[in-house]
Amino acid sequence: MSPRPVVRGAACLAAALLLAGCGSATESSDTQAGATTGSAAGEFPVTVSTAFGDVTVDEEPTRVVALGWSDAETALALGVQPVGASDWLGFGGEGVGPWAEGRYDEAPEIIETLEPSYEAIAALEPDLILDTRSDGSEERYELLSAIAPTIGQPEGVGPYQTTWQQQLELVGQALGRTDEADALAEEVAQRFADAAADHPEFQGTEVAVGAYTSEGFGAYVRGDGRVDFMEQLGFVNKAAIQDLAGENFFISVSNEQLRLLDAPLTVVFPIFVDPAEITGNPLWQTLPSVQEGSAVVLEDTTLVNAFSSGSALGIQYALEETVPLFAAALG
Repeated sequence: MSPRPVVRGAACLAAALLLAGCGSATESSDTQAGATTGSAAGEFPVTVSTAFGDVTVDEEPTRVVALGWSDAETALALGVQPVGASDWLGFGGEGVGPWAEGRYDEAPEIIETLEPSYEAIAALEPDLILDTRSDGSEERYELLSAIAPTIGQPEGVGPYQTTWQQQLELVGQALGRTDEADALAEEVAQRFADAAADHPEFQGTEVAVGAYTSEGFGAYVRGDGRVDFMEQLGFVNKAAIQDLAGENFFISVSNEQLRLLDAPLTVVFPIFVDPAEITGNPLWQTLPSVQEGSAVVLEDTTLVNAFSSGSALGIQYALEETVPLFAAALG
């Protein structure tokens, strides 16, 4: 995944990650930005299993730093306000999407994404660091865990490939909010199930999910949140694209390979370029799915960010907005 428009996410793994400008925030007090809200947290200590072994959180965290992709939104959804957070999608302000706005009493200190300042993190005096969706390197983990107990990705999960369900589970355990996490996971799963039931035409239909950057077109494979989103609605990622899957969850698509993006449903969005560079592209216009009206270009930045967010809150926003578009394209 990547920074600014949610889109960058997967594309950035295949290329270079462009980070959004970081803002600064005033120091947070233990009773403001670091405070938990809502129902009482569970009993502590708790032990969380991660790719780097078991991590024990001795007491209820009050100063959480959320560094991984969507970790801050996930903590907020469970009623915990991080004192520091990374703004992967370049939202600015509090570093979260519109679907998570208004959940902070005090804006967090914004921390860089790919190359965070460990000094800035330590200065926040965290008692818990969330890094469940990042490059997942051992070096990053060791530097962070030297500051405070750090929750990395689950065992066996590659860089940036922690699912929203896994993220909810890990964050919920670490914060002592497993009940809230389970309830939210059930809510999102039900939203997918309802959308799929309302649109049986989605079931088994092949989909190609792509992006367009200054480097050209690309396509996503399983392990990326956007493909997972589509498959939870009943779609199936195009086999010809999936066959090219490698270590990353984004593959480059040359002009000569553009037919890879042709499918019963094609979904593409721009990354740091004008949507007109897609819709006005003569090669794009030759795709049968484009000519038949079964191609959807997500042009609204907020919607693109929600679709790519991989967070429970962003996903619910994306479901509301994208399902009617997909249904109309297949209609």
